[in-house]
Amino acid sequence: MSIAVHFPPRLLPLLATALLSACAVGPEHVAPELPRVAEASAAARVAARVAAPAPPLDRWWTGFGDADLDRAVERALSASPTLEQALARVDQARAGLGAANAALLPAGDAGASAARAHTTQQDALGRVRTALGDRSRDSSLYALDARAQWEIDLAGGLRRNAEAARADYAATAADATAARLAVIAATADAYVLVRTLQARLALAREQVDTRTRLVALVERQVARGIAPQRQLDAARGALAEIAASVPVLDAGLDASFAALDLLEGEPAGSARVELAAAQPIPAPPGIDSAGGTAAMLRRRPDVIAAERRLAAADARIGVALADYYPKLSLGALVGSTTTLAGNLLAPGAGVAQASAGLRWRLFDFGRVDAEVAAARGRRAEALAAWRQTVLGATGEAESALSALVNNEARLQALADGETAVQRARAATALAYERGVVALSEVLDADERLQRLRDGVILARSDSARAAIGSFKALGGGWQAQ
Repeated sequence: MSIAVHFPPRLLPLLATALLSACAVGPEHVAPELPRVAEASAAARVAARVAAPAPPLDRWWTGFGDADLDRAVERALSASPTLEQALARVDQARAGLGAANAALLPAGDAGASAARAHTTQQDALGRVRTALGDRSRDSSLYALDARAQWEIDLAGGLRRNAEAARADYAATAADATAARLAVIAATADAYVLVRTLQARLALAREQVDTRTRLVALVERQVARGIAPQRQLDAARGALAEIAASVPVLDAGLDASFAALDLLEGEPAGSARVELAAAQPIPAPPGIDSAGGTAAMLRRRPDVIAAERRLAAADARIGVALADYYPKLSLGALVGSTTTLAGNLLAPGAGVAQASAGLRWRLFDFGRVDAEVAAARGRRAEALAAWRQTVLGATGEAESALSALVNNEARLQALADGETAVQRARAATALAYERGVVALSEVLDADERLQRLRDGVILARSDSARAAIGSFKALGGGWQAQ
C-alpha cells in the first residue's frame, strides 16, 4: 500500500473519521428554500371569475365539459410517442438505480473448468520430472469453484453514487409527469384550434352566402338601371375577398387535424373523420389556484425535477471526494481442483482462499482535485438551473392567468357589441334596398360585422387556450402518472 502524492493534509482528520465511522463524505443535500413570491394579481382576479366549478387538477381537462376533448386526451395519454419516450427514460433511470444499489452488495460468481495439456520435457520442470522417472507428458486439470468479492464502502462513495441514482430516477419520473402534462395541454390546445377554425370557416362561408346574395341584388338593380356598374364591381370584389379567406382557413384546419393526429399517435386523417361535425369552442371552467404560488412551485413537475437534479449533483460531490480515501475490498473462494474428473468432490480436492486488498490512488497529480472541482461546478450549475426553473414557473403562471382574465373581458366586450352591429347591418341592408343609402355603407357594415363575429370566435378560443395554459402552469396533472 502507498499513499498518493497529492493527498491534501487538510483531509487527514476526515480520513480518520471515515475509517472509524464508515460515514459518507460530501455534503448532505438540503432542498433550497423557495423564494418568497408575492401572490400574483392575476390569481386574485381568476379566483373572482364567475365560471363553472373548478375541476380536480389531476383531471382538469374534464372541466371543459366536452366529451370529444376527453376522448382526445385519453387517446393521447395511451399512445403519444412523446410520452412513450419519457416513460422509456424512466425505465432507464430505474435500471441505473438498480445497478447503483447492487454495487453496495457483494458480487459472486461460480465457474468450472477442464484442461488437457501436453508438456515439454526440455524446460526446467520437464527435466526434473524426467529425472524422477516421470516420463508422462500428458496431464489433466479439473476445477470447480465459487468466488465472492465485496468492496467495503469506507468513505461512502458507493452510497453517494446510489443516492445520486435515486435522485436521478426521481428527476426522470418528474420529467415524465411534465411530459404527460405537456401532452395533455398540447392535445387540448390542438382540439380547441380545430373547433376554432371550424367556427371561423362556418362564419366565412356564411359571409360568402351573404355577399353572394348582395351581388345578386346589385345585379338586378344594375339590370334595371337603378345602380351603376361600379357598385356591382365593388360587390363582386368584396365577395372575392371573403371567398379567398376560405382556403386559408381550410389549410389551417388541415394542419390542426394533423397536429392532433400526431399527439394521439393516430394515422393522418383520423381526427378529421371523428371531429368532422363542428361543435362549439368549449368554455373555460373555474380554476382553483390550489394554495397559491408557493403550493404551485412545490407541485410543478419541472421544479421537482430541477430540485432532484440538484440533489444528485450534491451526492456526486461525495462520489468525487471518496477518491481521496482508500478502497478496501474483501474476497473469498471455495472449490475443488483435481487431475481426475471423478475426484472433484473427494475430501483432499477442496481449496479455500480469503483475501483483502487496499487500493489508494497514487501519483494522481491533482486528478481528484479536478474531479471534485468539476462536481462542485456541476452542483452550482444545477442550483442556477433550479432558480431559473422556479422563476420561469412563477412568470408562466402569472402570464397564463392574466391572459385568461383579459381574454374573458375582451370576449364580453365583443359579445356586447355584436348584437348592436347585427341590428345596424340589417337596417343598412334594408335602407339600401329602398335606395336610401349607398352600397358602400352596406359593405362597411358587412365588414364590421364580420370582424366583430370573427373577433368573438377568436376571443372564445383565446380564453379556452389561456385556461389550458393556466392549468399547465399550475402543475395540473401532477398527481396522476
